[in-house]
Amino acid sequence: MWRRDKFKFPPGPYRGLKGWSFRALRQNPLEMFSELARCGDIVGIRVVNFRNIFVNHPDLIEEVLVGHPRRYIKGRVLRANRHVFGEGLLTSEGDFWLRQRRLVQPGFHRARIAAYAVTMVQYAQRMLEGWRDGEERDVHQEMIRLTLQIVAKTLFDADVAGDARDVGKSLELLLELGADFRRTLFVPHWVPTPTNLRIKREIAFIEGILHRIISERRACGRDTGDLLSMLLHAQDEDGSRMTDQQLRDEAITLFLAGHETTASSLSWTWWLLAQNPAAEAKLHAELDEVLVGRAPSIDDLARLPYTANVITESMRLYPPAWGLARVAIEDHELGGYPVRKGMGVAMAQWVVQRDTRWYDKPEEFRPERWEGDFAKRIPRFAYFPFGGGPRQCIGNSFALMEARLILATIAQKYRLHLVPDHPVVPLASITLRPRYGVRVVLESRQPRVIRNLSQTSQTTAQTLSAD
Repeated sequence: MWRRDKFKFPPGPYRGLKGWSFRALRQNPLEMFSELARCGDIVGIRVVNFRNIFVNHPDLIEEVLVGHPRRYIKGRVLRANRHVFGEGLLTSEGDFWLRQRRLVQPGFHRARIAAYAVTMVQYAQRMLEGWRDGEERDVHQEMIRLTLQIVAKTLFDADVAGDARDVGKSLELLLELGADFRRTLFVPHWVPTPTNLRIKREIAFIEGILHRIISERRACGRDTGDLLSMLLHAQDEDGSRMTDQQLRDEAITLFLAGHETTASSLSWTWWLLAQNPAAEAKLHAELDEVLVGRAPSIDDLARLPYTANVITESMRLYPPAWGLARVAIEDHELGGYPVRKGMGVAMAQWVVQRDTRWYDKPEEFRPERWEGDFAKRIPRFAYFPFGGGPRQCIGNSFALMEARLILATIAQKYRLHLVPDHPVVPLASITLRPRYGVRVVLESRQPRVIRNLSQTSQTTAQTLSAD
């Protein structure tokens, strides 16, 4: 244990300004962490009475997430939201988390994820049936409804099309309020404030849908091959199974993680493509050449490298998980500074993935930067949109496949033009979302090969008519 008079705390701009640091964190955490990064790779910050260390070098981040993960637990904001997520994978700790991870993991094996691909494309096509050339839409809301329906079908074999709009709004509200640092840290969830009462109503609404799905599945007793069936029948080493409460906690966590992160990633992707016509044209050319107008499948993904690079670059600039936080549970040292039990350690993908040390012109959207072996030439944690170590997002492969298939399905049929003067502003809640959505005007398009075939047919018909 370090003696208090010898405790060395890293320098930083907010170290002695308790109120100022807290206001900065609430008002614009992205700007605050960017400012901290300009002070160095390890920076001290006081948030009210909490001492925190901000780390901004991939090697230090790797030490926290991979080198010594047992020294830490999840951050205060996530733990303060346990009344929402319960003891799901997002918030649980220790042996209980490890047990739950073992039970959930089989649902995300490669072969099972591959079976979800057809459903992802089918639901994207069904959404497009309602789109019309020249319409104005909020593509963020479109992506939320789409990914919510996909996660309900693939993981729970449930059709929530009728509930998707309301469930999406409830989850968005819970995410936004859950990231309010002042409320989550200083207003216990059981205090009957208007906000807490509203949160209770939204949770009850989502729980009603989840319990309905779970009850129906228990009643039929049939294994439908989805994740919920697996969880219902899974047994731990001691023969125990998940209770309804544990199923509820994992279901609401997967509902959130399985749709919100992908929806936000795609929303930012459409926004970036609309501002970068050269990248959009290159994407369309690849899709036209490989797919020849048909729907994409999982077998096509290996032949769509630029499509993958578009998603990778989008998630570099606008990572759904924009920052991570941990709390030390033992005294140790990090980057030459002592870390005491109870101190927070923060890191931000938003900052590291825009660092000029690892990326040339990091503010530019350049999918081609990921061609060749670039990913191997940068430090391991210079790019970590899904976290890392034992607590890395369990659904990262699911999310990446879903994003690429949806992008390919929609980009074949439509170009999305931004509505002039509509503000697109990042909202750093638990995930990184566009605060006011992304409003676009739809322009239908035909794959180049189809246009060429159509023109050839017209020319042939004209020639035969002339003869």
